[in-house]
Amino acid sequence: MTRSGSLDKSAWDIVQALTALRALVVFLAALVGMWAIGTVAAALAEVGETGQPVEVPYDVMDDGGLFLPSERPGYVVPATTVASDVAIDVSGMVARARVSQTFVNPTDRWMEGVYVFPLPENAAVDRLRLVFDDRVVEGMIMEREAAREAYETARDAGQRASLVSQERPNIFTNAVANIPPGGSITVELEYQQSLAFADGAFQLRFPMVIMPRYIPGTPVSPDAGLDLGSGWSRDTDQVPDASRVTPPVALPGGAPINPVSLTIELDPGFPVADIESPFHNVTVTPLADSRYRVALAAGQTFATRDFELVWRPQPLAVPTLGVFQETVGAWDHYLVMLMAPAAEAGIDRPREVIFIIDRSGSMAGDSIVQAREALHYALDRLGPEDRFNIIAFDDEATQLWDGAREATANAIDRGHRFVDQLTADGGTEMAAALDLALDGNTESDRLRQIVFITDGAVGNEAALFSMIHDRLADSRLFTVGIGSAPNSFFMTEAAEIGRGAFTYIGSTRQVAERMASLFERLEAPALTDVEITFDGAGRAEIYPAIAPDVYVGEPVVVTARLPRGSAGSLLVTGRRDGQAWGETVRLDGATAPGVAALWAGDKITAFERQRYRGADPESVRRSIIQTALAYRLVNEYTSLVAIDDEVVRPPEETIASETVATNAPDGTEMELVLGPVMPDQAFQPAEPLGQPTSLAAIRNMATTGSVTIAQLPATATSAPINWLFGIASLVIATLLLMLAARRRRMRHVISDLGAVR
Repeated sequence: MTRSGSLDKSAWDIVQALTALRALVVFLAALVGMWAIGTVAAALAEVGETGQPVEVPYDVMDDGGLFLPSERPGYVVPATTVASDVAIDVSGMVARARVSQTFVNPTDRWMEGVYVFPLPENAAVDRLRLVFDDRVVEGMIMEREAAREAYETARDAGQRASLVSQERPNIFTNAVANIPPGGSITVELEYQQSLAFADGAFQLRFPMVIMPRYIPGTPVSPDAGLDLGSGWSRDTDQVPDASRVTPPVALPGGAPINPVSLTIELDPGFPVADIESPFHNVTVTPLADSRYRVALAAGQTFATRDFELVWRPQPLAVPTLGVFQETVGAWDHYLVMLMAPAAEAGIDRPREVIFIIDRSGSMAGDSIVQAREALHYALDRLGPEDRFNIIAFDDEATQLWDGAREATANAIDRGHRFVDQLTADGGTEMAAALDLALDGNTESDRLRQIVFITDGAVGNEAALFSMIHDRLADSRLFTVGIGSAPNSFFMTEAAEIGRGAFTYIGSTRQVAERMASLFERLEAPALTDVEITFDGAGRAEIYPAIAPDVYVGEPVVVTARLPRGSAGSLLVTGRRDGQAWGETVRLDGATAPGVAALWAGDKITAFERQRYRGADPESVRRSIIQTALAYRLVNEYTSLVAIDDEVVRPPEETIASETVATNAPDGTEMELVLGPVMPDQAFQPAEPLGQPTSLAAIRNMATTGSVTIAQLPATATSAPINWLFGIASLVIATLLLMLAARRRRMRHVISDLGAVR
């Protein structure tokens, strides 16, 4: 009996364990069921009036395109995309460009697209058109704040509108309102540009991508009413518009975005020896009258690196003088290019050369390789009578020696070893490096030259320009732009203020050629103490008013405005090989539309430089606005706005806003620019437009595709509904457990009755 009772008790223990296990299974099944119900409800909540869900699984990003992060883990939202078509007409040394940007809205809601994009640093943007449904709306120039208010009023009222604003001379923002569901709007803008001539060749550069900027300073609280952007950086005390110059970046891993098609109609005005594009495959088609059509061989490319076109005259056709003219209103405007005579002898003064090399995170990848090779080449070009030093910087600056040393074989070897150990990481604190280089310790018998090798990826350009102006003294500053998308505005302006020259190196195969050209300039400036005066019936406004030194292979380029019909001549004087030199240029050039805009752009640049010299900011602002409005030019204080009269968005429909992402520049290791990327993190919800997304939010984006930051209505099930389903799940599970416990007690009773029997 005892043994039989023991067996019965063991059997009942097994029964009870199985019953508890079944209760657990029932509990888990209940939770799964509730999750499924919640998922279905969420999906139903996401379906709009069209019956189509907005979100898609993130796996579709492998097929390319642009997507936004969703609040729902594992899902993304198809985003507004921008495709650009660029057409450039080149006549002599003047280029007129039309950039068409088509915003496509793949969602089922009305959208506002915001696109931050680059243009040449000397682009004079003067026309805007809004194109849709075979209609064209012309833009008008207004002061920046008035233009923004007009745009926002039209946007909120449901009208199609576009607003083009300048953030930097080479960074612009295009905002397009009320793009219909599944529809598109095209924005056309035009600009004028003068071309560069150096080393016997003309160069046209069209920037396609913005290198992410280093933003120093302490974040400031956004105040209501400010013209805030939606970039990844908040505004800081050193870069008060940081949120407007840091567009979100499509992190590596997905298909590239922002396709660009580009064609150039080239009328050089002389027989050419060759035409080449160093970084893109192009087709060159000869046309009548010694003209050419240049186009991308593949039809289009993705905006991941700057485009460059170079054409060289035949040896006997190198232009020595070019005069271009345009009459607007009561004024004649001129663009003059005068080729400076080559120096007959090199510099007879020993030099002190200070090399500055950028080793910050934005230089990681191909850029630091190019920079090291450039510096190795420069060291080998030093003569035994020269002195040199090397300054490297990231978050802080370090130098090879406390001061410049003689360029002995041992010293140069030490310099090579210093360069070899340089790696790229950290911030871009240029001020610390310039502080060491511009120390004022110049020797009267030496020509002091500073060679600055960097990608220029900074947001505090104005402060650096002021520092260069205030502390340059008798030094000359030469900049070497590195990488696929250097900040050409910083590079050219720093060289201009530093009375030096700018050299661009876009690949390692260009290092030897372009560094050799740079050292020819360092060793033999063609003209110094350049002055330009006008001889004629009226008063002339000439820019630049104070011309920089002119180096071997470079022309003197000026713009001038004279009273209509008062054409006379320009007198260019300077010192060549220590001797006085001068040449007179008659102002009877060929007509070239756009010269007036170039002159106005140069005048605005001259006003901007007055700020570096301590001029009253309000006075500078008024002067810039007056010129910009008179010539219809976009700058930091004026914008172009185009507004359609028709209200197209129904009043019951809301509008969502998003900022289109830019590609990561070719060869850039973005994790060292933006910080470590964590691919296993879920997509983070977007922050509202006007509240800049933090750097942490970008770091948390998955790298399996292209994503951007934008404001979107919540598309996942709301938090209250989630709580409701959660509570219901717990209640049902509790009831099931209570039922299972009651069944166990009943079995015990039945068992006891059986034992008694």
